[in-house]
Amino acid sequence: MADRAALITGGSSGIGLAIARALGEDGYGLTVAARRPDKLEAAVKELTDAGIEAHPHPANMAKEEEIQALVNAHQERFGRLDVLANNAGLGIGGEIAAAETKKLDMQLDVNLRAVYLMTRDCIPMLKEAGAEHGKALILNTASIAGKYGQGWLAAYSATKFGVVGLSQASHRELGEFGIQVTAICPGFVATPMTDWVEGEVPKDEMIQPEDIAEGVRFLLRTSKYCIVPELQFIRAGDTP
Repeated sequence: MADRAALITGGSSGIGLAIARALGEDGYGLTVAARRPDKLEAAVKELTDAGIEAHPHPANMAKEEEIQALVNAHQERFGRLDVLANNAGLGIGGEIAAAETKKLDMQLDVNLRAVYLMTRDCIPMLKEAGAEHGKALILNTASIAGKYGQGWLAAYSATKFGVVGLSQASHRELGEFGIQVTAICPGFVATPMTDWVEGEVPKDEMIQPEDIAEGVRFLLRTSKYCIVPELQFIRAGDTP
């Protein structure tokens, strides 16, 4: 059994998988969650083939009962939680005037509500880890669109602004218990979520998922007295 454990949502590809790989390489036992079981199983096999202790748990972050089942499964398996990475998310573009309520609700549920519920349900385990070593960590994947609102991505931007605010508020509540909360705010990252812009920005010229994972390593290697409220990742040549 690993000495430390992490739970990563949206971990079957992109940023989540890169974070899972980095933490696994650094000795963390992992629970990796994603919505599609087939894709998740393939990703976790990639990790376990590399000698990483990783366990898949399919979960739809829009459903509270599946969030609770995920947290319970992680607790039963590891009995501890040192890093929670709230990474699951989706973005649906379009004009506000033409927005479908269903698509708005999907983004609110997965991008913001699920981050709140995952945080709430993981607090007891995180407090135990914080009391033990003073640096339990919650990582909330926001976006540069959560710092500078993006037209035609209004709902996505609004949810990511919410994630930044939730991260700040969470740290104010939880910091005294040895729990740090950091919002990750990247620009275009070379993941499936940015396929729509690949014609304008090639994937090899975007921020790489491994860049984000190295940021997570940085956060974990600083002292418990070093607070990093957010990390912004800007693509070379872009201005915020």
